[in-house]
Amino acid sequence: MKNYVLDSYAVLAYLQKEEGAGEVRSLLSEAGEDKVKLFLSVVNLGEVAYITERAAGLPAVHKFLALLQELPIEVVGIDLEVALEAAHFKASLPIAYADCFALALAKKVGGCVVTGDPEFEKAEKHVPIHWLPRKVPSR
Repeated sequence: MKNYVLDSYAVLAYLQKEEGAGEVRSLLSEAGEDKVKLFLSVVNLGEVAYITERAAGLPAVHKFLALLQELPIEVVGIDLEVALEAAHFKASLPIAYADCFALALAKKVGGCVVTGDPEFEKAEKHVPIHWLPRKVPSR
């Protein structure tokens, strides 16, 4: 069974029905049928929560957390192994710290990161990336 780690980009694309939402929906469907396994780091969950709260308020965060309970996504806490692997990624790659937790979790579970965030291009040689379509910048 293939393992996927959702980055906050993938979760937000799904929640906000942006580019890539359809691919995330397909992965959720496959996970519901036990064809793949989906993971989300608690750090990346927190990132989705603060972005959601800034954009839509605390009630939207509560709605997201309730929805997350219904989805076939395993939320994974951070243990020492993942924390140190994330620190190693941050020390060696110029990417956001929260992104390093998605990378570290993917390495731990032998999976690939699902994202459209171009920062992950710098990490492709370390962890496989499942690329979502990228957001089209507004003009």
